[in-house]
Amino acid sequence: MYTDIVDLREFYESGLGQMAQRMIRNRVRTIWPDVRGQIVVGVGYATPYLRPFMDEADRVAAVMPASQGVSFWPPEGRGMVALGDEADLPFGDNTIDRVLLVHGLEGTEQLRPMMREIWRVLAGGGRVLAVVPNRRGLWARADWTPFGHGFPYSASQLKQVLRDTMFVPERTGHALFIPPLRSRFLLKTAPAWEEVGGRWFKAFAGVTMIEASKQIFAGVSRRAAPQPVKRRLIVPLPGGAAAARRTADPDPTTPCPRT
Repeated sequence: MYTDIVDLREFYESGLGQMAQRMIRNRVRTIWPDVRGQIVVGVGYATPYLRPFMDEADRVAAVMPASQGVSFWPPEGRGMVALGDEADLPFGDNTIDRVLLVHGLEGTEQLRPMMREIWRVLAGGGRVLAVVPNRRGLWARADWTPFGHGFPYSASQLKQVLRDTMFVPERTGHALFIPPLRSRFLLKTAPAWEEVGGRWFKAFAGVTMIEASKQIFAGVSRRAAPQPVKRRLIVPLPGGAAAARRTADPDPTTPCPRT
């Protein structure tokens, strides 16, 4: 079950939440240092970690699950967030370069359908970065934070989930070694905790993150039986790349085959 959008927003507005945001965002940027010319999409509640990509990526967007709720983002300019079903993302096939999955895996009741949708929308060579609470860390027990809700994962469990849904795990990262306390002293020393924990105590990190690539050769149809046609939002790409990867909506005037 997803954490409510009000609780998520309040946490990230607090001092503890802002510190967690900085520590995780720094690690995300280490894994994805350059996204120039790419389309980056956040799934779950990923908006606290998307801003560094806004001036670099070709396009940035986010999808928040209906059972979680949605909040407007960014505060300035046009909204880049859509409310949707994590098992039916509003993008065309092979149109997205990077998917950042935060506060998603641990709360969803549609694990495999959601991961299959992410696989569908990712372009060949696309990457997903899943950020989940580490089941051995203190943050997974801190129910006053969003990381203390839902199902936490170990690194091996997360890798297995990715493999089972046709992804190839590539890199593993860790963040949030500081205890989940609101102490001002601890918050000020967070960078030191991250440096020491990243060297010697990776197994006890607050969150585990794994980057995985799309496993092309294992692709199969997501639907076993014909389904009603659904309109999808096609994210255009500049120049020739857009023409190569854009998928068109089916012609509604085409007669259906007889069964």
